[in-house]
Amino acid sequence: MKVLLERINNDYLFEVANSNGHRVLLDNNSKTEGSVKGISPMELLLMGLAGCSSIDIVAILSKQKINPTSIKMEVNGERIPGAVPALFHTINVDVVLEGDFAPEKAQRAVDLSFEKYCSVSKTLEHTAKIIYTVFLNGIKI
Repeated sequence: MKVLLERINNDYLFEVANSNGHRVLLDNNSKTEGSVKGISPMELLLMGLAGCSSIDIVAILSKQKINPTSIKMEVNGERIPGAVPALFHTINVDVVLEGDFAPEKAQRAVDLSFEKYCSVSKTLEHTAKIIYTVFLNGIKI
């Protein structure tokens, strides 16, 4: 796995690309001048957590012939205030699923993702407590 990063202005704006050519703009969201034109690296880390676990959840459910009609996540990271580096100490994730399947199946798929399969989750758990809540069809499980 390899990514390439290139600075694209005289400020903090960078473009990062993977080997397939997919690109993301990165910027410093704590800068005091100018507008933020990209995602901060720490936001990208939270996006990676959401993406990794979502892929796992779809794979786990599809093995059971379950295809959710909707999957959404809200991820909130809390960083250690005033620390350098300002690591995440807690990450809260709301996993919102829609579809015609049992709540137990939803909970099990999410548990397996965060606790066993998601490489991002397993990496982050060494520095942050990851708390996740599962909702199926608008009801908290």
